[in-house]
Amino acid sequence: MLGRTAASLYWMSRYVERAENMARLLEVGYRISLMPGAVEGHRDEWQSTLASSACLQSYQAKYGELDGPNVVHFLLFDDDNPSSVTSCLRAARNNGRAVRTALTRDVWESLNSTWNELAQVDPASITADRLPSFLEWIKQKSMAFRGALLGTMLRNDPYYFSQLGNFIERADNTARILDVKYFILLPRPTDVGSDLDAQQWSQILRSVSAHRAYRWFYKDSHYKPWLVSEFLILKEEMPRSLLFASHWVNLALHGLEELYGRRYACHDQAETILTQLRSSKMEDIFQSGLHEFLGKFMADNFVLSQSIAETYHFP
Repeated sequence: MLGRTAASLYWMSRYVERAENMARLLEVGYRISLMPGAVEGHRDEWQSTLASSACLQSYQAKYGELDGPNVVHFLLFDDDNPSSVTSCLRAARNNGRAVRTALTRDVWESLNSTWNELAQVDPASITADRLPSFLEWIKQKSMAFRGALLGTMLRNDPYYFSQLGNFIERADNTARILDVKYFILLPRPTDVGSDLDAQQWSQILRSVSAHRAYRWFYKDSHYKPWLVSEFLILKEEMPRSLLFASHWVNLALHGLEELYGRRYACHDQAETILTQLRSSKMEDIFQSGLHEFLGKFMADNFVLSQSIAETYHFP
């Protein structure tokens, strides 16, 4: 497969996943903004949302002070923000159109119809009361795309490159949510273990659709930071955990290895990340520092994505 085609498939899926993740981050920011005490400066939910999405600096360069409606617009509709939902879905559609013949009709129509529907949305109409339903629409459209891809694509190189983009992006997002929660949302030690702390961990779980799954898995209605972190890092049963995403990255690379009959450095890098996650324990992670652990994971994930691009000759 041409590197240009592989790159388009990879980024098509990665941008759809990023659009969904942006909707999830905005949802948790919106929910936390409605909680008592959220207006206190050290708990600025919008700063947390922007930092999680790696958009804080670009937002400040354009708008300066933090303002809820501006943050929502910047993350949903702003063409100057390459990670806004609008920018991501446009880029996903453009990449999909470039490789239209490599996609099934269902996958392409999912992308195209989502973009056409989004183009009809007036940003001014997404007021605070309409924001939750609009964010839900974005998530549903992303899941419809993923369902079409899983249900109709042949298990060949277009499928594997699409899966790589999806799970590289998902792993990065989950790590960012956890990291920012721990170091921006609640920096005061006295807050840890409080009712507010528990509510915020609950919202983090909701942002990755893991609220009920957590309670079922641990048989516990209390939100403990080490258990929430364990669930989102080390539990392969959780489809947005780092371990789950890393496992699927390895499956996609293994599929390419079998298809092309060659193994590269990126395969070993992905396998090393997976092995490290499977051998990790939460007590060791907390003892050495959750922030340091997540920072290393994000750096390794970025290096892996660069290695994949170089290996398969992405332009």
